[in-house]
Amino acid sequence: MSDPAATLASLLRSSTIQDHDEVLKAANAAIKASKGNLRAQHTRVVALLKLDRFDDALRALAEGGDSLEKECQLEKTYALYKSGQLEDAQKAVASAPGSKSQRAFRHVAAQISYRAENFQDAAATYRNLLNEGGGLAGEENDLKINLLAANAQLEWNGLGHVVDVQERQPSRQDLEAFETAYNAACAYIARGDFTRASVLLKRARDLCEASEDLSADEKKAELLPIMVQHAYVLSRSGKNTEAAALQKSIVLSEIPEAPTRAVAQNNQVAIGAGERNPYLTKRLTESATALPDSQKLFEYQASVLRRNRYALELQAQKFQGVESSTRSQILGATIPTASVDVANLGVISAAAHTRLGTGKVALKQILPMLERRPNDVGLLLTIIQLYVQMQSPGPALALLETFLQRLETATAPDHEDVRFAPGLVAAAVALYRLQGRQNSIRMELARASAHWRSRSEPSSTSLLREAGVELLRSSNPEDLAAAGATFEKLVAQSENDMTAIAGLVASFATSDYAKVEPYLQGLTTVERLAAGANVQALIDAGVAAIPVPVPMSKKRAADGDPEKDKAVKRRRKKRLPKNYEEGKQPDPERWLPLRDRSTYRPKGKKGKKRAQEATQGGMVKQEETLELVGGAGAVKVEKATGGQGGKKKKKGKK
Repeated sequence: MSDPAATLASLLRSSTIQDHDEVLKAANAAIKASKGNLRAQHTRVVALLKLDRFDDALRALAEGGDSLEKECQLEKTYALYKSGQLEDAQKAVASAPGSKSQRAFRHVAAQISYRAENFQDAAATYRNLLNEGGGLAGEENDLKINLLAANAQLEWNGLGHVVDVQERQPSRQDLEAFETAYNAACAYIARGDFTRASVLLKRARDLCEASEDLSADEKKAELLPIMVQHAYVLSRSGKNTEAAALQKSIVLSEIPEAPTRAVAQNNQVAIGAGERNPYLTKRLTESATALPDSQKLFEYQASVLRRNRYALELQAQKFQGVESSTRSQILGATIPTASVDVANLGVISAAAHTRLGTGKVALKQILPMLERRPNDVGLLLTIIQLYVQMQSPGPALALLETFLQRLETATAPDHEDVRFAPGLVAAAVALYRLQGRQNSIRMELARASAHWRSRSEPSSTSLLREAGVELLRSSNPEDLAAAGATFEKLVAQSENDMTAIAGLVASFATSDYAKVEPYLQGLTTVERLAAGANVQALIDAGVAAIPVPVPMSKKRAADGDPEKDKAVKRRRKKRLPKNYEEGKQPDPERWLPLRDRSTYRPKGKKGKKRAQEATQGGMVKQEETLELVGGAGAVKVEKATGGQGGKKKKKGKK
């Protein structure tokens, strides 16, 4: 019988990537012959990792003892990472000697950070490895792919401002491989640019189908995630017919990865969900999203699926259950908070409490909820939205200002970050703009800029940029200085941000020329910017002024010049009768009542009798004047007419 150790050594010398089962059998045979064979134990662990049997690899490491674990620190870290034990994997990396200098450990550390959703650390590690160079063949391409994936995850989590400006735009090389094109498309999806994302996804699909390095099964496995993402993009772009057709071509059972399969199932339910039974749809979604711990979705993905589940439950009229579940999660979280997930729970809770109501009725029902949960940002924004829909920005702004003032007086340090959260600042600016309060807009942005400039870590780029632009429009020297400090912060975060450089130059051009002189060479010259412009035509056209919205106030205007304030009386236009004929003399009795006109002819028996009495030739009533006693005056009465000499007719005898 041959020696198992010699057989294993011979097999290792001639092994390829397809020999993992044979290597595992030979390693088990060598360990059976000699339990202390450290090389055979190490080989068994590597073979188990190659076969994706990570739990078995951890058991083999535990059976080998301390000597084997010391020899296989990298393998143990990788097995912990792949089995979903991220905290233990991070501890193993931190305790391994030379883990910060060895490229293999740094690769695994970056993967652990990525899966633990520490995307900034993962991106920084990949960027450092890429800049250092000196890796294995093909390692540079893998690093570019992973760096683009980490940047896309930062965009999804609202941290796109920490990504370098150059890395946010895909290079020509990124469009030559389907993996990099796909990751670049994901970054555009996170930013809401679905047009460019659709183009890049088509590019990634074409490159994958044309690849000669992949087998038919490998191409199919790589194409399915691209198709799932493209169906989502088409749906968000309003192309529901194309999205439904593409979604039908995806066979869910053929998707190898469970998280991708869950996302595809969710998208399939979302497309055309209005025509389905919400009870059956909810059961189908719950069965598809049950994932093991080692294959969990990222938090932003799980958050979307939770919201969709709550939406289905609201459609199924499970209002009490949804309200109870969301209320318990809100009260268990740290509030106030700028977390989007917690804010969404506040919106769903309000929808469940009002039974999907809207308008004044819903507003009357959820205002008492705000008194019980005054720090619920999602509930507050829901009420503000209802007020705006009712065209009542005044009460909405009053509620928001009260909430912001309460945060300013709080002693907790995180409350100040919530106070100047970009979303709340944007809501306040929008409400101020509805009322035409430009000074309040400038003051709010200046305070937000001052707060985020004081932070050492990268801050919200979009908020600082808008604040700097708004402050530049002011003629106040303090506002201009604040604008300059804001753009200095942006330039320090990214030296390639041309908007920040231009704002910095505009801020200090007249006050501190030495500070802006190093940046002048990087800006486009005025001659090039004005090339082709007809200056004289612009001068003749005049300066265009943006109309300022009139403040929505119900107060009476202040008294001004009495001569100017006098209202000019408008002459009413003469109204003519319908039967008016020009040149014809109007009836002179047209102003008299109808019965007083000469043409009046009453109708009926009584009317005819009165007419006979009033007409010429009728019986004339005889009147006589009687003097009242005591000289009190006189009255006219009708004179009595006597018949037959004034004698009464005698009654006849019966």
